[in-house]
Amino acid sequence: MDMKQHCVKLSVQPSRGLVDEKFTVLVQNLLPGFQLTIHALHQCEDGHSWEAFAHYNADATGTVNVSQDPSLGGTYSGVEPMGLLWNLRPVPGSKTGLRWRKMNVQTPMGVTISVYQGHQTEGFLDQVLLASVVVERWYMAPGVRRVPITEGGLIATLFLPSGPGPFPGLLDLWGWGGKLVEYRAALLASHGIASMALDYLTPQMTKETGRMVDIDYFETAYRVLEQHPQILGSRIAMLGLSFGVGVTLRMAVYSKGLKLSCAVCISGSHVQPIDGPLEQMLTYLNKNAYKMRSDENNQVIWRDLMLPIPTDPSLKVEMGRLQCPLLLVVGEDDQNWPSSESAMDMREMMERAGNSHLLTVLSYKNAGHLIEPPFTPFTRASTTKTDTNPPTKGRIR
Repeated sequence: MDMKQHCVKLSVQPSRGLVDEKFTVLVQNLLPGFQLTIHALHQCEDGHSWEAFAHYNADATGTVNVSQDPSLGGTYSGVEPMGLLWNLRPVPGSKTGLRWRKMNVQTPMGVTISVYQGHQTEGFLDQVLLASVVVERWYMAPGVRRVPITEGGLIATLFLPSGPGPFPGLLDLWGWGGKLVEYRAALLASHGIASMALDYLTPQMTKETGRMVDIDYFETAYRVLEQHPQILGSRIAMLGLSFGVGVTLRMAVYSKGLKLSCAVCISGSHVQPIDGPLEQMLTYLNKNAYKMRSDENNQVIWRDLMLPIPTDPSLKVEMGRLQCPLLLVVGEDDQNWPSSESAMDMREMMERAGNSHLLTVLSYKNAGHLIEPPFTPFTRASTTKTDTNPPTKGRIR
């Protein structure tokens, strides 16, 4: 039955909130059993559009509640309260290898949620639109302050929570893509942790000299946090993702200038030459470049560069020397790094040294490399370009 003459009611609550805050999508005033499609559309800052959609049938009261009712098809199925957000994907016809990433954390992620008649799969602009609302999801909560940091040659941004503090502090390191990535640090500050996003691969000194920064660069960043009047100098942690894991572990174990309260490492490894500068990590990886392979979609798989996990102690961070709590977050289907094998080896090293009580491992079956904040859109593989490597596609989910 045509619903164009009915006053369909669509509500999304809260319509404005943080990206990791759940919302409720409710469609009312439908006919019992009515078939509809709920569609989400988002345009990224780079101009590319992403969408997710799901098919529902109204219940006996003429209502669909996305938090409780199962999707019968579309881009996801089953009861998925936040499926319209985490399941966003590039619209048909987009270029391949796109990855969703918020660049300007001072503006919201705007998502248009619409209701269409019938179970639709394409051509939404040509379909019967029954209702539509725009919701905003933010990485910066009201009152969070964004402070660019350049002292000591740093390229960083400090996010301070609302209020006088003092707050626990965190040094946030992303991976081999380089540049300054702020959205995770902004979200952590929104939850009460003063967080510094640090560019350590493409700062000005690296561009000028062609050499990577070393331990003193990270110690400088640590001191900025430690000496800040609104940060608890005795409660500072490091968070590393991918390549940033190797840096975080090296700093936690070997730096005499850092006394970390804890370390969090996502999808990385302790495998690296421990004698010499940080860039020897790259030398080690490049030496094993012949181990790279491609999957059935010609997407590059890098995880074999560190396999098998070496037994030579000079090629691994000495985990037995770690003195702060360590959380490892691992995707068991990580195709970029051997993070699962590395976690097992780190556990064994710490058990032998008697400090395994400091270790917690969160291991997720079928999860890939890029484990992001809650409800971030998934990407199976993306195109990666760095200053030292040609564009490649690597599985990140």
